[in-house]
Parts: sequence; structure tokens; C-alpha cells
Amino acid sequence: MHKKKSEYIIEFLLFLSAFVTILTTVGIILVLTVEAYKFFKEVSIIEFFTSTEWTPLFKKKSFGILPLLAGTLLTSFIAILVALPLGLIIAIYLSEYTPKKFRDYIKPSLELLAAVPTVVYGFFALVVVTPFLQKLIPGMSGFNSLSAGIVMGIMIIPIISSLSEDALRAVPTSLREASYGMGSTRLQTAFRVTLPAASSGVVVSVILAISRAIGETMIVAIAAGQQPRFTFNPL
Repeated sequence: MHKKKSEYIIEFLLFLSAFVTILTTVGIILVLTVEAYKFFKEVSIIEFFTSTEWTPLFKKKSFGILPLLAGTLLTSFIAILVALPLGLIIAIYLSEYTPKKFRDYIKPSLELLAAVPTVVYGFFALVVVTPFLQKLIPGMSGFNSLSAGIVMGIMIIPIISSLSEDALRAVPTSLREASYGMGSTRLQTAFRVTLPAASSGVVVSVILAISRAIGETMIVAIAAGQQPRFTFNPL
């Protein structure tokens, strides 16, 4: 009887936790819907999605979201160009080449990059990466999307490398042994057997990294500046 009561209590607590989560999600959606309805009663939805000026604090207000979308997509695209190849290379190296003891030390060290505050990344982009890029590209602005995108890419490398490495290690050893038995090298096995077999996990890691890059604000605000300009020029 006592065991049944404890089970009922645990079941109720689990249900309550799930219910609170759902309720919070519904509350967020309702608040956003109500506020968006009030906003679009005063601002034209056509202007919101087509105007290239974002000046909500000016006397003559304009609420064009295109500059914000362009900046988000540009910096996120640069970040993925940086993080995807590096993250996959690191994941393949850790999964297929490194000894277990070395991997046990280096992987947690790599994942520490994800724990660094984003304001630190933004400051690093502004005072280190941007001056370095200005030496390579004369005339580049002090606030630019290239620096922000590169540092965002560095920030999301642990997401791709860690999750992809887990997916690669989950591939059965028998597939690797069969590939070696057919005369494949370790590199051929990694790219033609192991990586395709772990493709679902790799795709998930890339999607999570993209969502992390799109949702990032602090690095972009510090390194790219808070000037909403409609441009696809990363400089």
C-alpha cells in the first residue's frame, strides 16, 4: 500500500512537471499572439515585411524587418561555413583516429567552449578578430558581419563536433571491420561508411547549431554593431 502511494505521488509530480511545461509554452504563444495583434493594428504588415528601414526609436518611426533578417541570415551563414567543416573534421578525428584516453581528455576541453559567455565571444570578436581581419582586408568597417560570423562559428563548433562524434561512435564496429576487410583505408571508411551511417545524428547536430547561431544576439550586437543596414556585404 505504501509502495502504491509513493508511485501515485511520483506519477502526479511527473504529470505536474509536464503540465507546467505545456502551460508555459501555451502562455508564451498567447502573449506573443496578443502583442502581435496589437502591433499590427498600428503598423502595416506589408511595411513590416517589405520595408528596409528599422527605426522604431526615431520621431518618424519605421518598422521594416528586412535589415534584421538580412543581418541574421548573413552572420548565421558565415558561422555555418566556419563551424560545419571544422566540427565534422574534429568529430571524425575524435571518433576514428584518437586513442580513448586522449579523447576522454580532449572532448570535455572542447565542450568548454560552449560554456564561455557570449559577451566574451563578442568582445573577442571586436578587439581581436576584427583588427586582424582589417589588416588582411584594408578598408573593412570596424563593425562587420564577417567577424561576428566567424566567432559565432567558433562558438557552435562544440555543438557539431560533440553530437556528431557521439553519432559516429554509435555506428556498429562491424561496419568498420567489413570496410577494412574490403581493403578500405581508415579515411575511406570514415567518409564512405561511418559518416553516411551516422548521417541522421550529424544532421541533428547541424540543425541545433544553426538554431543556436540564428538565436545568437550578443556577439552580433557587439561585433557587427547595432546599426540595422539592409546589406549582404559581410565587410
